[in-house]
Amino acid sequence: MPVHASTVARVEGVLARVSAACIFLASCALVVLIVSFGWLVFGRYVLNVTPTWVEQLALVLMGYIAFLGAAAGIYEDNHLGVTMFRDALPEPGRQAVMIAVELALAGFGAVMFLAGIDLMRFGWDTLLPMLNVPEGIRTLSEVCCGGLIVLFAGTRAILRIVTFPRYVSAVAGEER
Repeated sequence: MPVHASTVARVEGVLARVSAACIFLASCALVVLIVSFGWLVFGRYVLNVTPTWVEQLALVLMGYIAFLGAAAGIYEDNHLGVTMFRDALPEPGRQAVMIAVELALAGFGAVMFLAGIDLMRFGWDTLLPMLNVPEGIRTLSEVCCGGLIVLFAGTRAILRIVTFPRYVSAVAGEER
């Protein structure tokens, strides 16, 4: 069953919006982080009262900034990778390696998602000092990142698998 280009474009459009939302949320977290450190400096040196909650908030926000940014990096395909050998292959081999890489990334994301859920459940009954929010909030960023990696890499793998015969036939000079 052939996949139409419009279907692929719609799926890519949805994934692009999800990735943009990740970058937007990570950017908002970065702004909150910067503002809270500004408040820390102002409180410590001007008011002579150090806001102690800033450190805990910074630890939580750094997790969201890093994990949401990493998930968006998977979508944008700018994650760490060694492409020298892949690029040296002929097109069908290159596509097969790219499918394998996407499946491996999706598997990693699934493990991250499931392990993150366990960590989140473990810490949910404990409150973070100074913030009075569940400790599981800190590991929720890992769960989100794992799920997003599965979504981005898994969808890309499926799209590559479904369109793989076109690559093979195009390289062989056959028209479908």
